[in-house]
Amino acid sequence: MEERQDRRVLRNRSALMAAAVRLVTEAGTTAVPVGVFTDAATVSRQLVYLQFGDRDGLLVAAAADLVERELLPALADPDQPMRVRMLAMARHFAGYREFYRAMLTGSCAFAMTRVLHELFGALITPDGLRGAFGDLDPAVIHDLRAFVTGGAGTIVSEWLAGDDPGPLDPDRLTARLVALADVVRIRGAARSDPALR
Repeated sequence: MEERQDRRVLRNRSALMAAAVRLVTEAGTTAVPVGVFTDAATVSRQLVYLQFGDRDGLLVAAAADLVERELLPALADPDQPMRVRMLAMARHFAGYREFYRAMLTGSCAFAMTRVLHELFGALITPDGLRGAFGDLDPAVIHDLRAFVTGGAGTIVSEWLAGDDPGPLDPDRLTARLVALADVVRIRGAARSDPALR
């Protein structure tokens, strides 16, 4: 009995999150009433408050779920070249532009920005930073990851929420991010290798 109830709760959560992505995308805004989400998912309004706290909690959970289900698997293979992983990320965001644009400019923009920073932070490993910059203090590594992820997040956010009405070009964004990563690697290598200074 409990297992059936758990499956129903998971199914209802999934239905709500899918409805949130679809309806925010269609509306182009996060200002969609909770009742519209619950009607589309055929669940009670109470479920939103019990499971997510409020509408913004639902929307952020829906964005995080979308990233986990569709984007992270494409980024999971560390043996893939960075450019391939960045292109997969850019294609994902371009494919869901209207949803992410609404999320980054609506009532839950701060929380959505944190989700993006966590995503980018997962791609930047302490070992990768040490490889680029040499032996660093753990506190410096923490701050450097935050600095880099904040910058990457800002570039992606501006790309998604910008005024360009046309389709986004994932290859162009990827080229921008790869160029920046190359500069960081080159500068880090020069800093850690006296022969390159």
